[in-house]
Amino acid sequence: MKEHGIDRERAAAEYHRMGWWGDDSLADHIARHANERPEAVAFAGPLGTLSWAGYEAAANRIAGALRELGLGRGDRVGVMLPDGGAVHAAFVGCEKAGVVAVGVGVRAGEREAQHILAKGRATALITLDEHRGAPAGEHFKALQAKLDDLRHHVVVPRFEQGVDALIFRDGVETGPPPTDFPDRLGPDELWLINSTSGTTGLPKCVMHTQNRWWYFHQCAVAIGDLTEDEVFMAAIPAPFGFGQWTSHFTPAYLGVPTVSMERFDTSLALELIERERVTVLCAVSTQFRMLLADPALRERDLTSLRLMYTGGEMIPFEPARAFEEMTGAAILNFYGSNESGLATATRLTDPTQRRLRTAGRVLEGTEMRLFDEEGNDVTESRRGQPGTKGPATCIGYLDDPGANAQLFTADGFLLHADIVDLDEEGYLSIVGRTSDIVIRGGKNISAAQVEEEIAAHPRVALAAVVAMPDEIFGERVCAFVQLNDGGTMELTELTAFLEAAGASKEYLPERLEVVEEIPRSSGAKIAKGELRQIAAGLRAESR
Repeated sequence: MKEHGIDRERAAAEYHRMGWWGDDSLADHIARHANERPEAVAFAGPLGTLSWAGYEAAANRIAGALRELGLGRGDRVGVMLPDGGAVHAAFVGCEKAGVVAVGVGVRAGEREAQHILAKGRATALITLDEHRGAPAGEHFKALQAKLDDLRHHVVVPRFEQGVDALIFRDGVETGPPPTDFPDRLGPDELWLINSTSGTTGLPKCVMHTQNRWWYFHQCAVAIGDLTEDEVFMAAIPAPFGFGQWTSHFTPAYLGVPTVSMERFDTSLALELIERERVTVLCAVSTQFRMLLADPALRERDLTSLRLMYTGGEMIPFEPARAFEEMTGAAILNFYGSNESGLATATRLTDPTQRRLRTAGRVLEGTEMRLFDEEGNDVTESRRGQPGTKGPATCIGYLDDPGANAQLFTADGFLLHADIVDLDEEGYLSIVGRTSDIVIRGGKNISAAQVEEEIAAHPRVALAAVVAMPDEIFGERVCAFVQLNDGGTMELTELTAFLEAAGASKEYLPERLEVVEEIPRSSGAKIAKGELRQIAAGLRAESR
């Protein structure tokens, strides 16, 4: 049976035959490291370290808590935890218990969190004992009051502070962890639902198998010459696609430490790179530009750093070259998305100009075609909207046939939201965008969703949101509003309204322009092109 133009059973069999997919789940790899090197470090950070034995024990305890709640196959569990050992133990605990994890970023606003948990039909939520400075129990009750399926709350500690700290389920201390996991999920099964920003409405929910990341891992090893001597630092939150392979999968497959912090901070990141002798940094371009701007970069010993993986947006050439010169680390770029995994990548063997000015070439195992606006195959022209098919492709969007019809072509190619050029050697460069999004610090922000949030303000008659270029974040959110009372509005008034309404912080405009009339095109549509030109000349206000 075909789904989105793909016979998944036949494709899976072929991926296994080619070695792109494997037979072991992540829990198998963790168990092996815990058995062979129990005291070796799995996670390190400001709070301490978590060993491989501790990692497995923490995951077992979380799996036990879920089992005590009567949860198992067919159930889904929300995971809303900051980066560190706890979020990874929670993901593996869900895998072992046989439940599907629903990943929610800790910075998600109330409305976004409700949407993701509702869409994922989560019956339980795993958190720390506090959430964004307030008791997590209060946050859980507020969510539960609006979500019919959400019944259980599991509270876990920061495991770097001690694996024996108590875990609670619905306020009751959990019992001894189980020793067997007969319902454990396999590497070809749905194991994670996370979110991604589309062009309209609230975030879409993306369905993942583990094996798509096994393929991604093999590609990352090949292009970066990764070994079992690496020390990773992942600066991208774990629930999202880039964070998945950089902190949850590849370090565990290799059996190497991951250095993380609950929230990205340049000074702390540089301190940890020096202290933990990090060899591989994984960050979006905004983050390495922030590191570059920190004076401590020149004071820290960063000689251990040999490689940085980045993705989600085109690399800015001059800052990238400066970062390489100052750190000695080579920058490699992935082109892809949460939905596609990776599509192209640069390699250590690529010339500097290719590495820093392109997104690389298609990787073995992945097929790419280019399409025009009517969906015709224009691959031979070397310019168009890319579509990819291969072992890294996601299952699709959860319960959203309309969005899936837009995401996949009739023959199963997953479409990307860009217009690209392929040069004569197959190197890809992004030259345009097909969707109305703002890419701020590597995060896709739906302009339509921000417009919808702003339009709820009682004084706003019409709102239009566009990307405004920014040296650090790449782009920032710029809002143009037409008021219904003819007055003025300060940015602080608008952001206070949005925050009170539960909007995520990433969606708060950073520039507000009040205009008498928002320009329209000849077809009466908002003239986004004209607004982008205006925004390009503006300077973003700090939040």
